[in-house]
Amino acid sequence: MELNVSHDRAASRFEAPVGGGRAVCVYRLHDGVMNLTHTEVPRSSQGHGVAAALVHEALAWARREGHRVRPLCSYVAAYMRRHPETRDLLAE
Repeated sequence: MELNVSHDRAASRFEAPVGGGRAVCVYRLHDGVMNLTHTEVPRSSQGHGVAAALVHEALAWARREGHRVRPLCSYVAAYMRRHPETRDLLAE
């Protein structure tokens, strides 16, 4: 599945149109920490790597911008456990 992930800064989210809906990874910035609060993928598009692609883009942006990351979303926390190369982004 090819995804067009975009960053909607005004809405503080990464998003991608999928299966007639929209998948999102929502964050809130506070004092240089990117609090990743929610990831949602429409049921019809689940299991195709959509959430992983959104989180990958969100973490890549955090790295480029010099932000630390706090994974408040359970999916993001699991993603970061599975991808040790992202753990250096973790906020204390």
